Amino acid sequence: MTDADDLAYDVFARACPSRGTLEHVTGRWGSLTLGALHDGTFRFNELRRRVDGVSEKMLSQTLHALERDGLVHREAQPTNPPRVDYRLTPLGREVAERLLGLIHLVEGRMDQVLAARERYDAERAEATGAAEAPGAAEAAAVTP
Repeated sequence: MTDADDLAYDVFARACPSRGTLEHVTGRWGSLTLGALHDGTFRFNELRRRVDGVSEKMLSQTLHALERDGLVHREAQPTNPPRVDYRLTPLGREVAERLLGLIHLVEGRMDQVLAARERYDAERAEATGAAEAPGAAEAAAVTP
């Protein structure tokens, strides 16, 4: 029996509710939003500026999903105009810290990733070029 057998939830099972939460956390906007909120409490527009490129609609949907999952706390102040602040819950902080570890690992290895991409693209271009010119490889081999 493995540790996975002892779990009440199994993200690899289609109907498991943990799968939806994993999608919210690891999706582009979810992970960036959690990472940004790790720095502190933000108002909506401050958070939108921090998560460069996210639309108002996507940020709103992301915050709702993360709040529903118990990772983000939304606090509306009874002022005029209303002030709404977002911060991580203790569970959200734990998830964000793990995500930030992954983010820092990826950022620190980007030179290797970019080199791998270049090799991959060069190999595909070479293979595509040979496939597009039937007989070109044979002709090149015969040419003295």
